[in-house]
Amino acid sequence: MTLPRATYRLQFRNGMTFDRAAGLAPYLARLGVSHLYASPIFTAAPGSTHGYDIADHCEIDPELGGRAGFDRMVAALREQNLSLILDIVPNHMAADLANPWWLSVVEWGRQSPYARHFDVDWSERLTLPMLGRPYADALESGDIRLALDAAKGWIGLALGTLVIPLHPASYENVLAQFGAPAARVIIEEAGRATPDDSDAFHARLRPLLADADALADEMEKASRDPGFVDWVHGQQPYELIHWKDARQHLSYRRFFEITGLVGVRVEDEAVFDDVHRLVLDLVLSGAVNGLRIDHVDGLADPAGYLNRLRAAIGPDVYLVVEKILEGDETLPADWPVHGTTGYEFIDSIADLFVDEAEAGTLDDVHRRALGETQDPVAMIRAARERTLTHNFAGELATLARLACKAVAQAGERIAEDVFRGAIVAVIVAIPVYRTYGTREGMAEHDLDVVRRATRDAARRLGFDGERPVELVERLLIGDVAPGTEETARIFREKLQQLSGPVMAKAVEDTVFYRYNRLIALNEVGCDPARPAGRIERFHARLGRAAESGDHSLLGTATHDTKRGEDARARLYTLSEAPILWGEAVERWRGLHRDDIAALPPGPAPEPATEWLMYQALAGIWPDEGVTPSAEALAALQARFLSYLEKSLREAKTRTSWTEETAEYEAAVAAYARRLFDPDNRSFHEDFTATIRPFAAAGRLNSLTQTLVKLTAPGIPDVYQGSEGGDFSLVDPDNRQPIDFSTLATRLDERLRDGTGGDEAPEEAFAREKQALIAAVLAYRGHWPDLFAKGVYLPLAIEGSRARHAVAFARQAGDSLAITVAPRLVLGGIDPETGRVPSGWWGDTRIVLSRGMSGAPLHDVLGGGRHDAANGMMLRTLLAHHPVALLSR
Repeated sequence: MTLPRATYRLQFRNGMTFDRAAGLAPYLARLGVSHLYASPIFTAAPGSTHGYDIADHCEIDPELGGRAGFDRMVAALREQNLSLILDIVPNHMAADLANPWWLSVVEWGRQSPYARHFDVDWSERLTLPMLGRPYADALESGDIRLALDAAKGWIGLALGTLVIPLHPASYENVLAQFGAPAARVIIEEAGRATPDDSDAFHARLRPLLADADALADEMEKASRDPGFVDWVHGQQPYELIHWKDARQHLSYRRFFEITGLVGVRVEDEAVFDDVHRLVLDLVLSGAVNGLRIDHVDGLADPAGYLNRLRAAIGPDVYLVVEKILEGDETLPADWPVHGTTGYEFIDSIADLFVDEAEAGTLDDVHRRALGETQDPVAMIRAARERTLTHNFAGELATLARLACKAVAQAGERIAEDVFRGAIVAVIVAIPVYRTYGTREGMAEHDLDVVRRATRDAARRLGFDGERPVELVERLLIGDVAPGTEETARIFREKLQQLSGPVMAKAVEDTVFYRYNRLIALNEVGCDPARPAGRIERFHARLGRAAESGDHSLLGTATHDTKRGEDARARLYTLSEAPILWGEAVERWRGLHRDDIAALPPGPAPEPATEWLMYQALAGIWPDEGVTPSAEALAALQARFLSYLEKSLREAKTRTSWTEETAEYEAAVAAYARRLFDPDNRSFHEDFTATIRPFAAAGRLNSLTQTLVKLTAPGIPDVYQGSEGGDFSLVDPDNRQPIDFSTLATRLDERLRDGTGGDEAPEEAFAREKQALIAAVLAYRGHWPDLFAKGVYLPLAIEGSRARHAVAFARQAGDSLAITVAPRLVLGGIDPETGRVPSGWWGDTRIVLSRGMSGAPLHDVLGGGRHDAANGMMLRTLLAHHPVALLSR
């Protein structure tokens, strides 16, 4: 097969349609990518901004242009020799009445033909967490009433304008209470309804309900009696509950904590076929050339799913999975995929740009600023335990009941609360997102993970926990008594599906907002508790990728990352001068001391939040050589306040999404507003001057990051708009509309004229980064095998500035490409030019192996040639361009 040269991630919705995407095809071709990488395109829940809440797998979303618009886009891509990769979502769907499968399940319960499509516990009624208060209170307050929906064609229980259909079998009992003539006719129609003809039933009811004003009036009067409404509710296959109660009890598997997304049972062959019917048609017809599998860890059997999918699409379709690898974890060997979506690459990049030599100093500065020592390992453990026992209390209780059932079947009795403690201890001790045990057993690597986790759990629980932990281990690995295999299977699947969400919510969505020592490391795929800055690890990981034939996407920004790739590249530089940064933060805190509110249980913002705020602001502060204008400050403030609110609530220390503390949030927001006040000139001038060298070094980091991504083993991925500079914050800031017209004009000018003229630093950087991408992708296009099959060779660097550069080669036969780029150059940067003077490199040089010497090397970016025999001096290689790509 032909691997992608590079992908371009495009977020559909929010103004991006198929026709708009079609219009971008010529620009993407000139940029040099080979594949458009599309976010989900199937019909989503009403108002969706991202498409991961799919409502209909069998329809391309009309809001994007429908099938006709999709076909036009594919044709436009083909005209430019571009292919299409599609992001698909097999794990979950929208728990929304706009989803016809879910509507059927809500209306008919276990009688629905789609009852087994969703991961629902049918030993009880379907819980619908849609009430704004507890059921009894909602009932007494009249929040729930009986109503008809003539447009949809059903009678149901109404919550505001939403009408949830009654089970047709309950129509007779309910409508018998009313004297309106329409009631009798509707009862007759309901008696004819079957689960397989719901659409026809609704169609027959629409005209009847449109002319049933008298019945509607009677229903309104009857709804004033809570007892009557409760009686109607009791006859339904569903149970309305308070949305806050979902964490304690829910009858269906949800995506993370989102009750609006219900788990899908794609492990069932019939369900797999229904979910994938359209996408397989698109692949087999050639319209789609690659697939990205969202949240593969949510599936009951990821390997089984992927093998079934691979068999359906054939061996030559590019296939990657969204999977977060922890540390040096690798994908299971039996997964028939090309790799991951590339979160681990961001972790490798951190090893390039974090100054390991200053780590201890940064720890000291951070500790003094906060007035306390934070232990990230302990924070992660505590957050995982709290997330499991609080946010996922219902799922935990289900696991404990299953464990009790399994051991009872084997003749042993252990209390649920004892098992609950053992399960918590084991899940918290699992160092990866999940294991992959199946009916057939568990791979040796996963067995080792489980055994190490259970040993840790038993040690922490002591003697009384040894037996329950041992039983949890046996249930996980399948070492169980005869007759308990099915219960053990269900337990194993549910625990493995749960451990990933616990890790994600505890680390990415909690600790990443609490432990803010260096927020550049608080990124999806990274671990702030693991020391970064080891270039040896960087080379080792890339070497393994090349050796194993790993063709993962190499992403430096996605719709899920915590900040833009160039903001992160700038923030890495703080690790090079922690004393300077710490002194600046203390100075700014002093300027705003009077803006801190005294609230119980402490100041607002507290020191840790101030530390976070100044870092986050440093990542996005404009570097134009002057302080920002009032208009620029206002725009920054709007973005920053949204980010700050999310940060405070995700941290869950003094406020949260479910338990908002308005006074605290208002006090922190007021402090933040003061930072953007046009009258706060002394701060703006100080902040601008302080940030300037960090910003200049950050731009060089960005160019190094870009070149490394374009030449490392794997498939470079460009997130929409990031080629022109990406200083965004977390979503929704990183999903804003992109000015593609400016990007296209800028690229054309660069390709035509080779220069952008006199520009502010950030504008010049945007042109340089975009031009770098276009130049290297053009080179990759000429030598595809060099990057698809070439070995990865770290190159030694000698001299006084050896630690300030990175170099590696890709080699396939006689073809050779050498990447040379700066790192850790804050101390050598000239803020005026944004460059490292060539003389700063002194005697530093690249050491080539014998096999690389010989004919001169061509400078891909700057032209000219370099004679390897005369020494590869950095002062020469980087004299005219900040990074170098040399080719033979």
